[in-house]
Amino acid sequence: MSSPLPPPQLRLGVNIDHVATVRNARGGVHPDPVKAAMTAIAAGADGITAHLREDRRHIRDADMANLKAAIGATPLNFEMAATKQMLDIALSVKPHAACLVPERRTERTTEGGLDVVGQHDHLVPFASELKRAGVRVSLFIEPSREALEAARSIGAAIVELHTGAWCEAMMARDETSAAREFERIRTSAEYAAGLGLECHAGHGLDYHTARQVAALPQIVELNIGHFLIGDAIFVGLFQAVKTMRTAMSEGRRAIAGDTK
Repeated sequence: MSSPLPPPQLRLGVNIDHVATVRNARGGVHPDPVKAAMTAIAAGADGITAHLREDRRHIRDADMANLKAAIGATPLNFEMAATKQMLDIALSVKPHAACLVPERRTERTTEGGLDVVGQHDHLVPFASELKRAGVRVSLFIEPSREALEAARSIGAAIVELHTGAWCEAMMARDETSAAREFERIRTSAEYAAGLGLECHAGHGLDYHTARQVAALPQIVELNIGHFLIGDAIFVGLFQAVKTMRTAMSEGRRAIAGDTK
C-alpha cells in the first residue's frame, strides 16, 4: 500500500498594515513598513500582505510601491476594495496577488467576508482586469459553499476564508460556537479544493488558532497581521514570526499524526 501524499506546504503571509498605523499616529517615517517586511521575510515569512484603504489610515500609496521594489521575488499580496481607484493602483504596482476585500469607512478592521454572491456581476470585471495584467486574484470570503461557488464563477484563483468568527468564539471560550465555526472552515476548505480553488485563511489568528487551522490540509497559506505586530511589541517581530512558523509547523505535522 502506498503512503498518502503529504499535504501542500503551508505558507505564511505577514500583514504589515499596523506598522504603518503606528507610524501614522505620530507622522514621519518611523517605524518603516518596508523594514518590517524585510524583517518578517528574514524570519521565514513567505509573503507580505498590505491593505491600501480608501482613507489611507495605515498603508499609503508610496508604501505599496516601496514594498514591491524592496521585497523583490517575495510575493506581495495587495488587499483592496473593488473600486476603480484601487484597480488602477493595483495595475500600476502589479503585485503578485490582489485580494478583493469588503471595506467600510466606519469599521476598525475588516468585519466579514466579501459579498461575492450579491456583488457577483460587479466583481467579474475586476477579476478579469487583474488577471489580464498577470495578477493572481483572491477573494476574502465567508466559509460557505455559496460563496465558494460564486468565487469560482467570478474567476478567482484563490479564496481566503474569513476565520474571524471562529477566532472570536475561541477567545470567548464559547466551545459550541467555536466548534460550529471551525466545522464551517473545515468543510469549506475541502469544498474549495474540490472546486479547484487555492485555499488560504486569515483574520484574528494567533499562535494557538494558527496551529489548529494548519491541520487542515487543503489550506496552503495563512495571512496574519494584527496579532504578530502586537506580539512584536514584547518579543520583537523576528521572534514573533519565528514562533508563528513553529506553531504552523506543529499543526501541519498533526495531519500525519506526528506530534514531535
